[in-house]
Amino acid sequence: MASSITRNRKIALGNGAAAAIALFVLMFVVYVVHEPSALSLFGISNLLNNAVVLALAAAGLTLVVLCGELDLSGPGLVAIANVVVATTSGDSLGTTGSLIAVLAVGLIVGCLNGFLVAYLGLQSLAVTLGTLICCQGIALLILPAPGGTVTDAIVYGLTGDVFGVPVPAILVALTCIIWLLLKHSRMGIALYAVGTDPAAARLSGFNIRTTKLFAFIAAGLFYAFAGFVFSAQIGSGDPRISDSFLLFMFASVAIGGTSLLGGRGGIVGTLAGAAILTVLQKMLFALGVADFYTNIFNGIIMILAIFFGQVSAFLARRPLRRKV
Repeated sequence: MASSITRNRKIALGNGAAAAIALFVLMFVVYVVHEPSALSLFGISNLLNNAVVLALAAAGLTLVVLCGELDLSGPGLVAIANVVVATTSGDSLGTTGSLIAVLAVGLIVGCLNGFLVAYLGLQSLAVTLGTLICCQGIALLILPAPGGTVTDAIVYGLTGDVFGVPVPAILVALTCIIWLLLKHSRMGIALYAVGTDPAAARLSGFNIRTTKLFAFIAAGLFYAFAGFVFSAQIGSGDPRISDSFLLFMFASVAIGGTSLLGGRGGIVGTLAGAAILTVLQKMLFALGVADFYTNIFNGIIMILAIFFGQVSAFLARRPLRRKV
């Protein structure tokens, strides 16, 4: 009985996703009270469209963070994907060709990051900062100034609906399904094991290098696809438009309950974190709060999320004191 109570307590205290979802629901209720149109089909679709790009990019970052590494290259890949789609989807490559090109770029950058970190032992922070700068430079070479056009097939295909269900909702649902399948696979277990204790993971038979390489490659594909979806939303190209993504990506991961030290958390919580940051901006606007206060609230929520995440992890690790 005691072991069962201990296990249930650990699940409750360590479930950052549940806390993030609860916070999102609370903030959404406040938003709806001051903006009743938020419950309309248009309001929900607008919220999903605003959140989905950040959610996809942060989901990729979560995989890297889970295995104990950091990845700063996301905004750079989003920028490259955006300018590639804006300059090729309307003529030379078309819809399918531009998607393949974007995913190929994500695969290449992910492989490069993973190889340098996992096989050469370089620091992930330094490596991905370098690839971020390179990607931003390449994006500027492809499209020096805002411009280009995204084909209507991509715009309406990724911002519309399928049988009344908004496409962003479908993308989020697919992300959750992919995560649940991965989480219960050997690779998913390896991500947690490597992030928690690399030495113990090695003794348990997990390949640390392969695990980290997989995380960076999967992250690169997520970033690239996020850029593809982002292109559909803005309808053109802008090599600088993703510059502010980095802060919000890490904030989504932290608010969603994933430890930045690795080994704890998951993508479901990250998706909730991205939703929180999105609805926060809408809620503050509905409340009439000035725009320049938004980042202050974002920072406060991120700090509180990390603090309570550390407290809950500490309490979950403590043994249950049995009554005599």
